[in-house]
Amino acid sequence: MDNDTEEVPRYFTCPISLEIMKDPVTTPTGITYDRESIERWLFIDRRLTCPVTNEPLPSDAELTPNHTLRRLIQSWSTLHATNRIPTPRPPADFATVQNLLRNISRPCSLSLLSSLAAESESNRRLILRADGPRRLLSFLPSASTSSADSALSLFLSLRVPVDDLRPFISDNHELIHCLTTLISQSFSAILFLKTAFELASPKLLERLKVEAFQAVVGIIRDGISKQGTKAALQMLLLSCPWGTSRAKIVEAGAVAEIIEMELRGNAEKRMTELGLGVLEQLCMCADGRAALVGHAAGIAVVAQRMIKVSPAADEKAVVILTAVAKYSATSGEIVKEMMMVGAVSKLCLVMQAECLSGVKEKASWVLRLHSRGWKNSPCFNSDLLSR
Repeated sequence: MDNDTEEVPRYFTCPISLEIMKDPVTTPTGITYDRESIERWLFIDRRLTCPVTNEPLPSDAELTPNHTLRRLIQSWSTLHATNRIPTPRPPADFATVQNLLRNISRPCSLSLLSSLAAESESNRRLILRADGPRRLLSFLPSASTSSADSALSLFLSLRVPVDDLRPFISDNHELIHCLTTLISQSFSAILFLKTAFELASPKLLERLKVEAFQAVVGIIRDGISKQGTKAALQMLLLSCPWGTSRAKIVEAGAVAEIIEMELRGNAEKRMTELGLGVLEQLCMCADGRAALVGHAAGIAVVAQRMIKVSPAADEKAVVILTAVAKYSATSGEIVKEMMMVGAVSKLCLVMQAECLSGVKEKASWVLRLHSRGWKNSPCFNSDLLSR
């Protein structure tokens, strides 16, 4: 038979991936799968049933290597001149992983742990069982920048469940401080710091110093990656509910950097929504509003994003302009600026567009509030106020 048309025996293929198995393992239900596929099914996707029989499988189901089938597959692939199936490396043993973690400060130990984690889900779970997360986080404060980046990359690869991660982070001010010193040089630190902000207690977020927020704002200013920028914006948004944090975020220069981010013109829709969300929160305080109207393009940028990005962005932009109109537009200059940069015309468009009723009500309120200053403007439609 022609090699190109030789059909792979059905029992050589994994029921999940439908590809020839490289490391066949048998589950307690008696069905054999490729190790990588069934580990992803059980431990990453967290599906606790056998894909073929639909019988229950425990989260710690033992996967027994099927050496006989693996040798048959290897022999068949050699005979039919297909790609040789290499003999898989056995999973690491618990004692070896424990020893590597005890010596985590040695670069060779950290490198070996990273290699083991990259090999299989079994090894990653073994590192978890050996108290790897705690040891890795305890190592960070004393690590060099390169070692800390490697440790964080390893930590992220372990995919520690949120419930297990929360105790390490909730009130760990030292960890947050350590991460903020690393984020300018480590992308892994940015991603992990975002998780830390999500799990941190309100008390911890309130205790953060201006320097911590300056580091986060620096990510937005540098704009190295869109993923990093979105993570930084989410961190600021998570901290905004507390008044003391809002003041620190404003002091850190967040308002100006978000406006500059929009002026660069490469922001994705989600980045704009997050940026406007942060500005909305910061405009709840006087310093935030002062920073917005004090920027030459502040009001203009907010106005330009209305009826252009998304309904979520429209809502946030209208709230921002409402705060400015109510508290900051006490001088004729700001009222005039809102008209000149197109904020008034955009508010009129909101009144006519298919926006949420609450958004229209806010837009109408702003137009009514300063109708005297705008009534002679060609962009102001007083008929809209009678609706």
